[in-house]
Amino acid sequence: MRLEIITPMAICVDRTVRRIVAEAPEGHFGMLPGHVDFVSELVPGILLYEAEDGTERFVAVNAGTLVKCGDEVRVAVRGAIEGDDLSELRARVEADFRRRDEDERAGRAALARLEASMIRRFRDLGKPGP
Repeated sequence: MRLEIITPMAICVDRTVRRIVAEAPEGHFGMLPGHVDFVSELVPGILLYEAEDGTERFVAVNAGTLVKCGDEVRVAVRGAIEGDDLSELRARVEADFRRRDEDERAGRAALARLEASMIRRFRDLGKPGP
């Protein structure tokens, strides 16, 4: 099977695999070559795949969609981080979450400053001029 995992920013995985295990809202499911075609929602979690050489790789994925059509499996998610060691992957995901939280906090602070400035300007518009 050909597995492709894409995010809005990049193609994270594009390779031939022997097996895939992912998680849907109803629970985990597995796929082998020849699996019936289908579409599934994915929840945030770990997607596992077995490469052609037999090694297992892990991909931490954010919510998204998996589409299996023929020999192609396409996964579209908001974010994905690939690794071969779960503890290392966990640390990378936590660091990524911290960075995103800090970026979000900075964005909210900038928006609050912009709103305060706009309110002051509207207030000044109502004042009589000199």
